Amino acid sequence: MVKLSVIVPFYNVQQYAPDTLKSLRANARQDFEFILVDDCSRDETPDILARAERELPGAVYVRHEKNGGLATARNTGIDKARGEYLTFLDGDDWLAPGYYPQLLAAIEELGCDFIRTDHVQSTARARTIQRVPQGRRGVVMNPRDAILPADRSTSVDYAYAWAGIYHRRLVDRGLLHFTDGLRTAEDRPWIWKLHREAESFATVGLLGVFYRRGVASSLTQIGDVRQLDFIRAFDQVVAETAKDPDADKLLPKAVRTYCAIISHHLGSIERFEPAVARKLKSMSAAALRRMPQDVLDEALDSMDIQRASRLRRLRRRPASAGVAA
Repeated sequence: MVKLSVIVPFYNVQQYAPDTLKSLRANARQDFEFILVDDCSRDETPDILARAERELPGAVYVRHEKNGGLATARNTGIDKARGEYLTFLDGDDWLAPGYYPQLLAAIEELGCDFIRTDHVQSTARARTIQRVPQGRRGVVMNPRDAILPADRSTSVDYAYAWAGIYHRRLVDRGLLHFTDGLRTAEDRPWIWKLHREAESFATVGLLGVFYRRGVASSLTQIGDVRQLDFIRAFDQVVAETAKDPDADKLLPKAVRTYCAIISHHLGSIERFEPAVARKLKSMSAAALRRMPQDVLDEALDSMDIQRASRLRRLRRRPASAGVAA
């Protein structure tokens, strides 16, 4: 029986894929499988993965004939996975040797639905440790209890799918798949759904995932229209949270986070292509008008003057015909 399925999407990462695969080999075990999903790469990545299928123990190679984005590639991997537990890795990141056996042992010992872990952020030659914003470690908790408070960074703001491990029962309950086709912010509706609907989770201090920042091909570095999918992602967060029995408590957090992300993108609008920048403004204004207005008022009142003023000006912007998220 497969104990752990590791889902690894790749897209045009020929420069980094060998390091990723080498680190998977240093985590291989007889009951582990590595599902390597090539999302229709145009460089040498498919050749690298074809070799890995022959050489990496437990490798399963899947190739998309059409690029679908990270969320869709992860879903392909979830559908192929046979493991009792699942986890993720991105094709340009890497692992410490022996990390996955430790991670598996942690969730088996705690017996919860999912675990969240710290990670190491790698930018050029700099290494910084990024902690899950949850103080209690090694204790099983209700995920809903880790969503609030609204004005502080919490576990739902730490939206890295690869920073954790997940029991198969989450797949069976429909909680582990991502929103198909989202090109960015795909982790946001996913992490909110997990925290609203899963029954148990824990945070552990294992360090073993190295997250490579500043990769030129990463969407976080590209100012094209795909970046605007964050609006569709957060619209989903707000809409689903509004249907929750505790909506009155949870919506302020969802709306405040949405506002903070809009403000962040507006604050670095110069990195977007001019047409995309215009679309960002009009779509963000429409998004503000879609939010529950009383909750939005409270969120803006709780933010610093610079961000709140920027969003209030945008909120007053005349609606453009035909603009939709």
